[in-house]
Amino acid sequence: MIAENGAKDSDILLELEDIHMAFGKVIAIVGVSLKIRKGEIHSVIGPNGAGKTVMMNCVNGLYRPQQGNIFFKGEKINHLKPYERAKLGISRTFQKVEVFGGMTVLDNIRLGRHIHLKSGIVSGSLYMGKTAREEIEHRKFIEEEIIDLLEIEHIRNKPVGMLPYGLQKRVELGRALALEPELLILDEPLAGLNLEEVEDMARFILDVNEGKRWQVTCLLVEHDMGVVMDLSDKIFVLNFGNTIMDGTPEDVQSNPEVIKAYLGEEDLYATRR
Repeated sequence: MIAENGAKDSDILLELEDIHMAFGKVIAIVGVSLKIRKGEIHSVIGPNGAGKTVMMNCVNGLYRPQQGNIFFKGEKINHLKPYERAKLGISRTFQKVEVFGGMTVLDNIRLGRHIHLKSGIVSGSLYMGKTAREEIEHRKFIEEEIIDLLEIEHIRNKPVGMLPYGLQKRVELGRALALEPELLILDEPLAGLNLEEVEDMARFILDVNEGKRWQVTCLLVEHDMGVVMDLSDKIFVLNFGNTIMDGTPEDVQSNPEVIKAYLGEEDLYATRR
């Protein structure tokens, strides 16, 4: 089968179908439908309170929508818990950094590998044979792939709680990558970063998405319109829980409803420079 834009339906990695989510009388998202194709950076934008994070929480299982379906690789995942969705290949970072401050950078990232551990209780407690070999393989992956990618070799043994905020963001991204996801949800990864840190994080996201080693599909929630327009293949626009549009960066920049609801003339000018 061929989808409307000419791509095969088998290319769809994640699909949201008529999602409704409310908290009591507060309606968060209304009838949201979205298709994300393999290999895309698909961004979600909208004003504060538009329902972006609620939508991400529905995708990774923190919230259960009252209506609608979520499909991952063609399979319905509404009933799955967050850790079960992680096993399928859905990983994420959070709007507010969620790290273990008393643990080292390396140990924080290692936590993202637990899903791939296969050794049993006995061999794990004795730390021998298969368990030891498995530990070496996972450590090699973290050190040679993730730590190298994120340029954090110099802080690998430092407690995360002692690091500047920008480096904590990198550690959280590293932990999400340790899962080796097919879909990476990035909830405002640039928030609170200075210009140099923003440029670095944007580069890491591109490397994860386009690099030969990773090629991970990304679902990006972000307010920095310059970065969104530069990185995104498609942009989904929310306002008060309702869909305004889903299209290319060029389509979004020229849509009067998007400009009125979110971009504004000044921001629009900035994205076009």
